[in-house]
Amino acid sequence: MDKLGLNYLDYTCPDVKRVQKTASEAINNSRKLIILGDANHPEIIGINGCTGYEAIIFGNIDDVKKYMFELDKPYTLVAQTTYDARQFNEITEYLTGLCLDIEIKHTLCRGTTERYREAEELSKKCDIMIVLGDTGSSNSRKLYDICKRNQINTFLIENIGEINKNLLKIFSGSDIIIGVTAGASTSPATIKEAVKLMSEINPNPTQSADNFETMIAGVNMVLRNGETVRGKVIKVANGEVFVDLGYKSDGIIQKGHYSDDSDADPAKDLKPGDEIDVHVLRVNDGEGNVLLSKKHADGRKSMLDLEAAFKNGTPLPGKITEIVKGGCIALIHGVRTFVPSSQVAQRYVADLSELKGKEFNFNILEFDKKAKRIVAGRKDLAAKEATEKKDAAFSAIKIGEKITGKVSRITQFGAFVDLNGVDGLIHISEMSWGRIRRVTDVVKEGNTVTVVVIGMDPEKGKISLSLKDVNPDPWADIEDRYPIGSIVDGKVARIASFGAFIELQDGVDGLVHISQVAGRHIEKVEEELKVGQMIKVKVTAIDKNQKRISLSKKVADNEIYFDYLDDEGYDEAYDEEYDEVYDEAYEDAYEEAPETPEVPETPAADEAADEPTE
Repeated sequence: MDKLGLNYLDYTCPDVKRVQKTASEAINNSRKLIILGDANHPEIIGINGCTGYEAIIFGNIDDVKKYMFELDKPYTLVAQTTYDARQFNEITEYLTGLCLDIEIKHTLCRGTTERYREAEELSKKCDIMIVLGDTGSSNSRKLYDICKRNQINTFLIENIGEINKNLLKIFSGSDIIIGVTAGASTSPATIKEAVKLMSEINPNPTQSADNFETMIAGVNMVLRNGETVRGKVIKVANGEVFVDLGYKSDGIIQKGHYSDDSDADPAKDLKPGDEIDVHVLRVNDGEGNVLLSKKHADGRKSMLDLEAAFKNGTPLPGKITEIVKGGCIALIHGVRTFVPSSQVAQRYVADLSELKGKEFNFNILEFDKKAKRIVAGRKDLAAKEATEKKDAAFSAIKIGEKITGKVSRITQFGAFVDLNGVDGLIHISEMSWGRIRRVTDVVKEGNTVTVVVIGMDPEKGKISLSLKDVNPDPWADIEDRYPIGSIVDGKVARIASFGAFIELQDGVDGLVHISQVAGRHIEKVEEELKVGQMIKVKVTAIDKNQKRISLSKKVADNEIYFDYLDDEGYDEAYDEEYDEVYDEAYEDAYEEAPETPEVPETPAADEAADEPTE
């Protein structure tokens, strides 16, 4: 007709057109076509015509088993849209077992297949089955055969007059269940008239009445582009969703029309049987499919939700999906919404990209439907959430308990630790039982630490923590562990111009004054000692309150190698000499002495001025 230039309307069933297209594609790809169906049926003749009438046509499983297939040839299998689903499954299972190169296309009309299934179920429950349809129709004959398998009292009737003529006597005065089904070509008016007549003959309602009302509604259903309808998910395949609309054709949600969220996966979100609202994009895409959009339907509903949230001040959940100039885009109920950078959080966020992909609650700050401008924010919500989180944290934390957190920030005076959303402070004085110069000598940002809660002020939102209290105070029994006069091992931790600090254990160190380093006069401590060196020293004095220990390497060496410390004159001379410089030098040694090999923090002249003399 196209070649003749004639205008015409193509009312070919969309399902049949799909089979014809599949047949043409198979031939174009040099594949042999197999058709399941009645070879004399117009539909099969039309499909075969697409192949140049070279297709192999099988009516049933017996025909298939008789055929000699060529194992080296590729095949494509289709079926008449009204073919029996049970036979289709039986045949495809058999062919799969032959190890052929075969593509099996499921071309059965879903509506017809469903009607066959319902007819089979119905025929098992009824005393009499009536099939309304043309006796010459393949579809009607299949319905009749299906029902006949389960109920011997099955009648194929073309018009209502035959019911009155042939069956009135059977129905009269009987308390029986009558089932009614109909072929695809049977008009809705004929079905309604038949059901009405059955009801008059037998006042007991049949189980098929509701099914037929639904069926008739589907036949009469009219879809329009742009409307929103409700459907049931059939399956999800290759990112597309197939939806039963109760219409003569199924609907398809293509990949780009599922959601505005690029991370959304319909295979994870949906399962067969789920009911969803969809927007009709096109009633017929040229292949008989109804093109649908879930994101359009969601968008319409979401706009109503956002408008209500704006009026009522109700927070809505959303996900930040993009970072743009001046802020970011949040997907709230499927609607792209602008969030200014000043409204992203309670405090300023330098790098908004850290928030991408995260989910929060948002307030709708502006809603202008005409201008299509929607602005959201979470600054007030974030402040409220922070307060609630802080209150919850304070109620859960108790003074004296050990708690684990992550170091979130380092300052000169200490380290802040995140304790489940609320910060606590470890002051530098609570870092260690020993003396430390820098916070970073003990902890670094990102470290996980166990601390003891030593103080709380909920009104000011402050929590004081101690790192050193996790372990016992090493100075508590210092005199028992390091008795005066004992010789102990230690490691040179730091060197100053006036002596060396010796680490006896973690958190405990003592001072060896330069005069107590060696038995000879030395100008620099480095002449005898180096950082990290293990040495033996003698404990000569302990000030537990000030946490000071005086040590002597010279005396320890003398005792070990010469053993003449019994000379009281020596001891008196040592004590007198040492006492003169100890009080002046000790404080500077701990608080001002630079480490070696680091460059001193004070000018050399100042250090020389502060250095004690013997």
